[in-house]
Amino acid sequence: MNADAAHDAGGLVFHPLDQFIVRPIFGEGGIFSPTFPVPPIHWYTPTNVTLWLALAALAVILLFVVGSRGRAIVPTRTQSVGELFYGFTHKMVEDVCGKEGLKYFPYVMTIFVFILFANFLGLLPMSFATTSHIAVTAILGFGVFFFVTILGFVLNGPSFLKLFWMTDAPLILRPVIAVIELISYFVRPVSHSVRLAGNIMAGHAVIKVFAGFAAIAVISPVSILAITAIYGLEVLVAGIQAYVFAILTCVYLKDALHPAH
Repeated sequence: MNADAAHDAGGLVFHPLDQFIVRPIFGEGGIFSPTFPVPPIHWYTPTNVTLWLALAALAVILLFVVGSRGRAIVPTRTQSVGELFYGFTHKMVEDVCGKEGLKYFPYVMTIFVFILFANFLGLLPMSFATTSHIAVTAILGFGVFFFVTILGFVLNGPSFLKLFWMTDAPLILRPVIAVIELISYFVRPVSHSVRLAGNIMAGHAVIKVFAGFAAIAVISPVSILAITAIYGLEVLVAGIQAYVFAILTCVYLKDALHPAH
């Protein structure tokens, strides 16, 4: 039975994954006319993804550039929030990478706050969760992978390959461990990006499912309570996933700075 037939028959019809459809901003089939079929989207077409990514970048600029431009000794509320993020990320980079890793602090800070704002903006009603798309998180994940790999060879040369050679292991096991370490290294960008996208997508899909059941009067109170609980959990997930992405970036950065086991 298709969706139209089920609707005519009085059945419950909802599509929890429709919220992740990439649509152009303007025209029929766009975000302002979602009932029309989705038109072809080319690389130059502004979409809901580019819109909410731009809003995330704008939010970061407003907080750290506009909100903190006064650099007051007694900070305003906005400046205090910016300083809180700054201090938290600075300590994370220093604790994981050491003092020598602080020169790459701006990179980690940018990734952390951008993902954090993108995650939180995706929780707004009628918004779009950009970090639920693997195309977005893969760019971030592979960007970290290539940056760390290139940095490792630039700083250490061929000695960077010591990362895969565990000198503490018995000699006969070292080649096997090296192969395992090599596979694990190349899986990093995949797990890095899939973890973020999977967690964000799963939470939003579950909320949409419970929202569909809210249309049934008998179970609507339970559905609304479930939506509230899951939404609160998603707020935590939004922050935790941004933190996990950032701290894993620091761990990978540490390997580039100190490749020897």
